[in-house]
Amino acid sequence: MKRITKLAGSLVFLSLTAAAMPASAAKIGVTMSAFDDNFLTVLRNGMKNYAESKKDVNVQFEDAQNDIGRQLSQIQNFIAQKVDAIVVNVVDTEVTPKITKMVAASGIPLVYVNRLPADRVLPAKVAFVGSNESESGTLQMKEVCRLMNGKGNIVVMMGDLANQAARQRTKDVEDVISTSSCKGIKIVEKQTAKWSRTDGRDLMMNWLSAGVKFDAVVSNNDEMALGAIQALKASKRLNGTVVAGVDATRDALTAMKAGELKVTVFQNAAGQGRGAIDTALKLVHGEKVQAMNYIPFELVTPGNLKNYEARN
Repeated sequence: MKRITKLAGSLVFLSLTAAAMPASAAKIGVTMSAFDDNFLTVLRNGMKNYAESKKDVNVQFEDAQNDIGRQLSQIQNFIAQKVDAIVVNVVDTEVTPKITKMVAASGIPLVYVNRLPADRVLPAKVAFVGSNESESGTLQMKEVCRLMNGKGNIVVMMGDLANQAARQRTKDVEDVISTSSCKGIKIVEKQTAKWSRTDGRDLMMNWLSAGVKFDAVVSNNDEMALGAIQALKASKRLNGTVVAGVDATRDALTAMKAGELKVTVFQNAAGQGRGAIDTALKLVHGEKVQAMNYIPFELVTPGNLKNYEARN
């Protein structure tokens, strides 16, 4: 019988009863940057479901609530508990060298998931599972450029700049518009909305109130894009404006079906979750794994939308 127990509001422990769980079951501690995020919820469920299917894995989830100090404490607790492996969806990618050193000293295998660590080289028993961010913003912006016929003004909504993905996706956009076929496109505003739908809506309202003129909104993720859509609809400015996101979340695909979102990029959150647990288990069992394990991004448009609705 499966049991989920909440402790102190942040700890979720997924286990099987003693009768069903073998004594040799691997114990994996997972710290997530945040639980209250649509994409990361799919990622977490991917880990949970895969662990359940293995039947010999205990997975303990903790919510860092976007607090790196809290996350470091959670990792220290996992080390003290002598878990068999640790999986980290890091709050701040710049802190990963410290995390890597701390976990490596304990001898416990470590897997970073979704957010690329800043370490120049990952040591033995440390791996990354995620997607290559140089693909995400590139696929997104090339399609936006095509829809704009290579000319016009765009605004860019950036994620939390403590996150490597936000910096890389923004660079991708800038690199695409520097190419000959898209050099007629200009970025007129570029600000962070911290991955948040609410912050995306508020930022868009500020831009509209300031009279910023633009033809497209290029957002580092779907949540901010959906917030922008809310503000554009309220201001009757959505028609004729291209809005693009990244992640292909369920809400984003619904917005695309309604004709509101024109572009997104599928990031296989569930696949990353499965891959993280699988990689952790291989390390626990002494198997060799690649340091970098990439799951490709895929462009999603109204033309191939149906292919992705079934995957969310």
